[in-house]
Amino acid sequence: MEEAEETEAKKKSPLMLMIAAIALLTVAGGGGGWLVGTMIAPDIKASQESAAAEEAKAGAHGGKAEEGLARIATEANGVVQLEPITTNLAYPSESWIRLEVALMFKGAPDAALAEQIHQDILAYMRTVSLQQVEGPRGFQYLRDDIEERVDLRSEGRVSKVMFRTFVIE
Repeated sequence: MEEAEETEAKKKSPLMLMIAAIALLTVAGGGGGWLVGTMIAPDIKASQESAAAEEAKAGAHGGKAEEGLARIATEANGVVQLEPITTNLAYPSESWIRLEVALMFKGAPDAALAEQIHQDILAYMRTVSLQQVEGPRGFQYLRDDIEERVDLRSEGRVSKVMFRTFVIE
């Protein structure tokens, strides 16, 4: 009878040790997370406060902070951002692609030419399959093809094609 009680006590002991070990690891993990959080949080608060101070300072000087990216892509600088191109691919036809492109003209930008280029890129994207644009090499080939089409359509008046977004769904 004594032997049965001893084996039963030995069986419960490993279970209790495992529960205690899991509880100890949970407490240690929570404590470590709290410690790291308190070390990082002052840096985040300081950077947020400095960003807010710079924004307030820029607002006091005539709002030059808002000009940033919008000032870069304007027709006055010779850059025309085309409307987003959203279409389905040739194969598989369930896959959609969204592409935003900006064109840098060598001289004054031509809105009619930019619209023709937009339609040409849209027509080309409908002929592309998903396998052709997979991976970095496929994207590079796509960029080269679009740049070649833009160069042919513009007869050298567009100096650079800038890809702003490229999403395949």
